[in-house]
Amino acid sequence: MWGGSAVSEEDRLDADEAKQVLRRAARFAKPQRKLALATLGFVTLATSTTIIGPLLLRYGIDEGIAKGDRGALNLAIGIYIVVVIVALIGSRQQYIFVNRAGEGFLRSLRLRLFAHIQRQGLAFFDRNKAGVLVSRMTADMESMSELVQWGLLQFVSAAILLVFALIVLLIMSWELTLLGLLVMPFIIVATRRFQRDSNEAYLEVRERVGENLSAIQENITGVRVIQASVREGEQRRRFAVINRQLYDAHLHSVKVSTWYFGAVEFFGVLATAIVIGAGGWLASSGQVSTGTVVGVVLLLSSLFEPVQQLSQLYNTLQASTASLAKMFQILDTTPDVDEHHGAVDLPESGELAVDGVGFTYPRTSTPVLADVDLTIASGERIALVGPTGAGKSTLAKLVARLYDPTEGHVRFGGVDLRDATLASLRNRIVVVPQEGFLFDGTIADNLRIARPDATDDDLVRALDAIGVRARFEEFPDGLATEVRERGSRLSAGERQLVSLARAALVDPAVLVLDEATSSLDPGTEALVEQAFERLTDGRTTIVVAHRLSTVQRADRIAVVERGRLAELGTHAELVELDGHYARLAAAWTASQPV
Repeated sequence: MWGGSAVSEEDRLDADEAKQVLRRAARFAKPQRKLALATLGFVTLATSTTIIGPLLLRYGIDEGIAKGDRGALNLAIGIYIVVVIVALIGSRQQYIFVNRAGEGFLRSLRLRLFAHIQRQGLAFFDRNKAGVLVSRMTADMESMSELVQWGLLQFVSAAILLVFALIVLLIMSWELTLLGLLVMPFIIVATRRFQRDSNEAYLEVRERVGENLSAIQENITGVRVIQASVREGEQRRRFAVINRQLYDAHLHSVKVSTWYFGAVEFFGVLATAIVIGAGGWLASSGQVSTGTVVGVVLLLSSLFEPVQQLSQLYNTLQASTASLAKMFQILDTTPDVDEHHGAVDLPESGELAVDGVGFTYPRTSTPVLADVDLTIASGERIALVGPTGAGKSTLAKLVARLYDPTEGHVRFGGVDLRDATLASLRNRIVVVPQEGFLFDGTIADNLRIARPDATDDDLVRALDAIGVRARFEEFPDGLATEVRERGSRLSAGERQLVSLARAALVDPAVLVLDEATSSLDPGTEALVEQAFERLTDGRTTIVVAHRLSTVQRADRIAVVERGRLAELGTHAELVELDGHYARLAAAWTASQPV
């Protein structure tokens, strides 16, 4: 199997783009400069010992064996033993230092990339799929790891060995060297073909691997449908077909590498035969020594080996450069929602004003909101209602500055949210999502997502504030209970209670809630309703409402229709108006069980 990875045509960089990426990577790697220099020193040391071996052998044959000088022979043997020890030390140290430098570079890049992704607004995640971002942090980083762990080491070592070996060969016998290099044009042609064919073969393997993974994922996800329809046999047949395609792709890749390495080995043997034949004739006529012929033969193998290594590194270097370019593309992305220079803290309280707001999502041309004006007094509860896709959830996100409006302004206490510090913004305006998302860890860990510095007493006070402390104390481990991945150990209602408790822990001035539409278990539905009421009491609240009971408890109702604020008033006023809201209320009432 050939070494390295390949890069698809759409990701392939031209020479100028590749140089720019590598220059930028070099600047990014400056903190690792000392380790890189130490690595270069040990690589040079280890490579030099490869050249010294044939020279010592030449000296031992010509000065020791041929002349019968035991002292010269012992000297060559003694120096050779020292060289072997030095080579061992140099080889070990070069691997240690290159991995320290390479992993240090990757660690810094990984941390910086992760931190930059965390700074991005929701628009960034609308433009980039989660799977693509995960791929940048995993597959692309792994591609880089392959290069820095052994690729760069082999590249530098092969380049030094190639140059040193050629120089020494020419000094020892330029005639034999030129004869040995007669096969080099054939090796170059074979190498160029290998680079092309291996890249195509790898792409084929990668595509087939992707098809296999997709098939496995689809079958596991849809196993209930498959078993219910008795389609197991058909699914096995389909998987056998794509699995065979992967098998064939792997075999083709083996054939590509086999013919190339076989060709290089053949031309290497041919070059050795030419040098031995010509060297024997020159040695018999006294033009070169026997030791020189032996030294040239050994060094020629050192000349062909780097060519093989460099050709194998071609795809690895391409793939790594393409991966770097993708990572730098993310690092160059300016956060859509960012803190501007000179940002000020939001006041602790104040009215919330939406002034002439319009919004269009990235990569779309149709406005979701247009010319929306809404003023919400401090402590007022506003319900946003409207049909699906009307823009009510988008308006709620703009109020919380999860997005910035493309037109108009959102102000709190007279301060435009774009001019506020992000810390004060997140402390004054808190969003409670439609479904409580929990991270793997304990209940306490998940509560501290909102306030990492919160003490155990702070957590208890937050739970008391919304009246749910007893619910979580019922667990055997209390707040130390592990919730497992995505909070699978808790019910939907309990996960929502954790979200509400997070908000209580921050104690914000404004709450923005997207009311949960999923059915809650009877044991927690009443508790969630109670917690919701206690949390919103006395706070400015904007709730995207999906139930009539929630709407009726609001001080005012804002009806969003086709991206505009169509109606605004109390429940009684809007029912009497007999417009959009009256029809929605009638539909809600009709859907209730008798």
